[in-house]
Amino acid sequence: MKLDILAFGAHPDDVELGCGATIAKEISLGKKVGIVDLTRGELGTRGSADLRDQEAVNAAKILGVSVRENLRFADGFFVNDKEHQLEIIKMIRKYQPEIVLCNAIDDRHIDHSKGSKLVSDACFLSGLTKIKTSLDGEQQDKWRPKQVYHYIQWKNIEPDFVVDVTGFVDEKIASVLAYSSQFYDPNSKEPETPITSKNFIDSINYRAKDLGRLIGVELAEGFTTERYVAVENLSKLI
Repeated sequence: MKLDILAFGAHPDDVELGCGATIAKEISLGKKVGIVDLTRGELGTRGSADLRDQEAVNAAKILGVSVRENLRFADGFFVNDKEHQLEIIKMIRKYQPEIVLCNAIDDRHIDHSKGSKLVSDACFLSGLTKIKTSLDGEQQDKWRPKQVYHYIQWKNIEPDFVVDVTGFVDEKIASVLAYSSQFYDPNSKEPETPITSKNFIDSINYRAKDLGRLIGVELAEGFTTERYVAVENLSKLI
């Protein structure tokens, strides 16, 4: 299955939090989108890996993505090396996305910046003919995405561009709340974490409102890019 967009996240829920509204909008426009989680989030304070597996399935259904896979890297301990790069390359060559979305370039959780660089490096390497990979016994063709964009997570990184996601943030929040073990629950007896407060859930909306304000729309999501973003002409800018 060829995808238009492939979104990577170090943990289940990273993609939903970082770019869930953008994904929902792209799918509404007829794009095929997939998600690849690097780990099962097994070191998370709340819940379990098995529970997060099911929550990820539920979140994917809400967003309407075509496929979701988990590479089962070690949460907290995966590294940017050949072994891990090759597994990412296999996913890129399998789905041949035009655009890859990945973790924030810098963030509170160490896996986010690690995952960001790992996926970005693999996107380049995936286009090299002499790197050989196979999947299900078949040799894969080289493939390099046209663009690699990094969504924004905990830190307020200044975006290089923003996407108008008016009308899609409710869908994003629903996909986030599908991870019921991880976020705000006034009845939970589990330990508190930085993402379990009501303020954190509220921040999804007020960040989208603030980014929307900056471009003159109601709601938006921001991204950074390693390359110049090109436009066909000035009239294509909002």
